Amino acid sequence: MAQLTGTQWSLLGLVFLAVVGLILGLGLWFGRRSGVQERLNQMEGTAEKTLGLEGNVEWHAKVVKAVGPMAKLSAPKEGWEDSSLRLRFMHAGLRERSWPAVFFAAKTVLALGLPALFLLGTGAAAVKMDTYPQVFMLLLLATIGYYLPNGVLARLVDWRKTEVQDALPDALDLMTVCVEAGLGLDAAMNRAASEIGLRSMALEEELNLVALELRMGVKRELALRNLALRTAVDDVASFVAMIVQADRFGTNVAEALRIQGETMRTHRRLRAEERAAKIPLKLLFPLIFFIFPSLMLVLMGPAMISIYRVLLPTMGGNG
Repeated sequence: MAQLTGTQWSLLGLVFLAVVGLILGLGLWFGRRSGVQERLNQMEGTAEKTLGLEGNVEWHAKVVKAVGPMAKLSAPKEGWEDSSLRLRFMHAGLRERSWPAVFFAAKTVLALGLPALFLLGTGAAAVKMDTYPQVFMLLLLATIGYYLPNGVLARLVDWRKTEVQDALPDALDLMTVCVEAGLGLDAAMNRAASEIGLRSMALEEELNLVALELRMGVKRELALRNLALRTAVDDVASFVAMIVQADRFGTNVAEALRIQGETMRTHRRLRAEERAAKIPLKLLFPLIFFIFPSLMLVLMGPAMISIYRVLLPTMGGNG
């Protein structure tokens, strides 16, 4: 292969720099308008930081229209809007009207699709099964497919609760600083909502909803109780009860916020210590079934090979 001269290397370097500069320029150009719009939304205080596809009304309408027939097969006939399932959607932060339709459509598709895939797989592989095992597998896959979206929703609820619970002490510290600086409680909550987004998007969204309700004329007590209902976090409920009592009895809000923040910070540390104490038990089964056999293979493998090479021929010769 011929070696490149210095001029050729320079040309290759210039081409490389030109291509990199072109890609970066295109990326900045296409992201310029979205960045400007996001900055304008932040300045106006109307930036919507929601999960997934939320905020796009047209898209949600299309989703509801597309998956509506499938969702009707799994959705209860009536009354589910007032059931605990509706609250679980709120706890997961899924407030758009398309999410229940997607949820029930996923139950229908999985309940029918998993058994269909099983039948297609066994037919393509020419696997013969008895009637009873085949019926059992079909019923098992249909049950798994029907209840799998419930498990996913439960995990989303747990993740959101944990995020709000861990970020609440930091928000209370921000509120305490703002109240001690002379701001009112509503202004302090607005300021904490604008700053806590770097720590927790879910808590920022909930505090923004509280501020929106207060702007609409809802009483502070009702807005805070709605916050506790939407999050379903015990620390949030205690925070709401503390604020309501401070308003009723006229106590020092800054001092109450400081004490509540210290208490929640202690609870967060205790939860972290509890999770750390569970680590040895959780590592026990992977250690026994995965790490320990590999370690024994590495340690005992050379010895077993030596025994196989030396001892077995000797025993065979003596025989």
